[in-house]
Amino acid sequence: MYIPPAFNEDRPEELQAIMQAASLPIIISATKGDGPGMIATHLPLTLRGDTLIGHFARANPHWKTLNPDIESLAIFTATDGYISPSWYPAKQEHGKVVPTWNYEAVHAYGKLEIITEPENILKIVTQLTERYEQPRAKPWAVSDAPDEYIASQLKGIVGLVLHISRLEGKRKLTQNRSRADREGVVNGLANENPLLAAAMVKTLKD
Repeated sequence: MYIPPAFNEDRPEELQAIMQAASLPIIISATKGDGPGMIATHLPLTLRGDTLIGHFARANPHWKTLNPDIESLAIFTATDGYISPSWYPAKQEHGKVVPTWNYEAVHAYGKLEIITEPENILKIVTQLTERYEQPRAKPWAVSDAPDEYIASQLKGIVGLVLHISRLEGKRKLTQNRSRADREGVVNGLANENPLLAAAMVKTLKD
């Protein structure tokens, strides 16, 4: 990922926040043998220490064709959105402004481990479910479904663990412009993209 110094993010707590905020990461792997070269899957992932956990559909060729000796890449995007040059006070001063796109992203690299033991797949599914159900007033739990039904569903998936070797983080939130321009963008985003506006407010306080 290309990361100009102004947009570099390497604070562990901020990297984790971006990863947790991403709604649907993408995992990309090199393939082995005569495979297509690369393969990608959109799937939920959750952070557990220095690992990411999730699961593939058993019918998905990703887990069968990936090269386990080459690191895979998980891409997380949190908030993002279009930035209009009309929001910059600089537009009124000299007009030398153009549109851009702001975003927060993390790239996580590491070797992929495939999990096929039913009891370990169940642990992964349970942890994923707990993460996404936790905010709900009445969270659903895996144990709410009949054991035999869950056992049959587990046969259709395999678990994955990405052992993180390195993280790259980027927060492109107009840090390269004047404070007046940054505040103008926050105001412009307030109605169109409040989540991105809130992310930019944080950079004003950093």
